Amino acid sequence: MRTLKILLQKELRQILRDPAIIRILFIIPTIQLLVLPFAADYEIKNIDLGVVDHDHSAYSRKLVDKIVSSGYFRLKDYSASYQQGLDAIKKEKTDILLEIPPQFERSLVKEKEATLFIAANAINGVKAGLGSAYIQGIIHDYNQEVRMQWLQIPRFNSQPVIEVTSSDWYNPNMNYKVFMVPGILVMLVTMIGSTFAASNIVREKEIGTIEQINVSPIQKAQFILGKLIPFWLIALMVLTTGLIIARLVYGIVPVGHYLTIYAFASIYLLAVLGLGLLLSTYAQTQQQSMLVSFFITMIFNLMSGLYTPIESMPEWAKIIARLNPVSYFIEVMRLVMLKGSSLADIKYHIVAILGFAVFFNTWAVLNYRKRSG
Repeated sequence: MRTLKILLQKELRQILRDPAIIRILFIIPTIQLLVLPFAADYEIKNIDLGVVDHDHSAYSRKLVDKIVSSGYFRLKDYSASYQQGLDAIKKEKTDILLEIPPQFERSLVKEKEATLFIAANAINGVKAGLGSAYIQGIIHDYNQEVRMQWLQIPRFNSQPVIEVTSSDWYNPNMNYKVFMVPGILVMLVTMIGSTFAASNIVREKEIGTIEQINVSPIQKAQFILGKLIPFWLIALMVLTTGLIIARLVYGIVPVGHYLTIYAFASIYLLAVLGLGLLLSTYAQTQQQSMLVSFFITMIFNLMSGLYTPIESMPEWAKIIARLNPVSYFIEVMRLVMLKGSSLADIKYHIVAILGFAVFFNTWAVLNYRKRSG
């Protein structure tokens, strides 16, 4: 126990003496947490709209005004023909073209139906898809307004009428940052836990002290714990910093208990640090460990459900996501912070992460003994 205490003191002093490591561990994650939630936003705004209005009626003008006033679209082009509107898309002046046919008002009021044409620049598929969905939703609302104002509804309607009311639970204001900040915080903690733990052990190989340690009375378990515990503590400190930023900057207060987050994070970091230790047993230089760790954590982050829902992935990708420890922590963070889940609600996630921790650490220790013996 005394040997482990001395190793921990040595590692902490070594980390604290290097100002570059402190900046990387705390300042850079803070900047990322302040910038990424504003930049990584799925909500599409400022879509450039082109209009071809063959009707020039009060109804067509009201429709265009309703679309522009929604806040999602900017009227950038008003063409006289469809070909001119299409040319505006080709020149990237507009993203979506709305063509209003002749007799639009007459068809809508008298014949109770009208046809509109929408053309979208699908080079950016996400922007085109969401933009088209937005404009179709606005047109649907406009159609309902017209029907309520002008269509004659019988006093006694024999047809059944279904009225739908909706309620958005856990994130009633549909605030994207409330959904995204917990996931980004998990990503930052993961990168610190895996990357720095791996490079710290490999550093002993580069400077040649690993051989001295192997022949010293220090047990290998003590050496490994002495390397991992400091970064376990630092990662929890980074998590604390992130939660403070989430509360002060974004106003995100967990519905659940902070202890639930820290309890799961403590177990999760055992798995992530075990992964870093495993990488260090194969890498011979810090550059190798950094590159391999970056590659693996990048795959983990992209396949974690942070940006793309796991449910929308193909079956083979869902299997990879279920074998990804990052996906469990992101899901837990969102469950605790938005839904108020307790430890009993996330027991399946805890068991899964414990499995990852045992697997990575056992593999790493066995491989370390094999290569160092």
